[in-house]
Amino acid sequence: MRVNQSTMLLGQKVILVPYTTEHVPRYHEWMKSEELQRLTASEPLTLEQEYEMQSSWREDTDKCTFIVLDAEKWQAQPDSTEENCMVGDVNLFLTDLQDPTLGEIEVMIAEPSYRRRGFGTEAVLMMMAYECVFLFLCRALEGMTKLGLNKFEAKIGQGNEPSICMFKKLHFEQVTVNNIFQEVTLRLLVSEPERQWLLEQTSHMEEKQYRGRSW
Repeated sequence: MRVNQSTMLLGQKVILVPYTTEHVPRYHEWMKSEELQRLTASEPLTLEQEYEMQSSWREDTDKCTFIVLDAEKWQAQPDSTEENCMVGDVNLFLTDLQDPTLGEIEVMIAEPSYRRRGFGTEAVLMMMAYECVFLFLCRALEGMTKLGLNKFEAKIGQGNEPSICMFKKLHFEQVTVNNIFQEVTLRLLVSEPERQWLLEQTSHMEEKQYRGRSW
């Protein structure tokens, strides 16, 4: 999505940057993993198809993607490329044309050594804060309209207990179970108290203009 193409978000553990062509080779290697294919319900793609997908995601009006970087590694190794600091990605989709204030959120920590260390938690909190606090461009019948999101959903495989527990800790509540697709849906309604809680959890977050490593 073009709305976040010049945005980077700085946190304590993670830095979120737009998904660019620089990140595609590492992402492609990740998605060769059968485990990640299963957890993300994805099909393996060729490298050429992965570049096409990245370009498509950039232009989509209903999808916002950030690559998750290891903030400590990034800051400690200024000569290192972003690709060497990648640990996963976080995505938000506008899936309900009848409710443009609802966003479906997902996070993938692809590097096994970074799992269960709070990287996914901070990435999700930062993405939600970005979408709640800052106006979000989405597709509407009249064209491009600015809207704020106040509901988030996460759809997770029934066997992915760590991810389910993580979202529940972030105040998401389970609303449905689909035994056919073996999927659990969790939802967070961002009331004013929830919004204040979210702002408190991300008070350290900084938004900066994204220019690659030159920032």
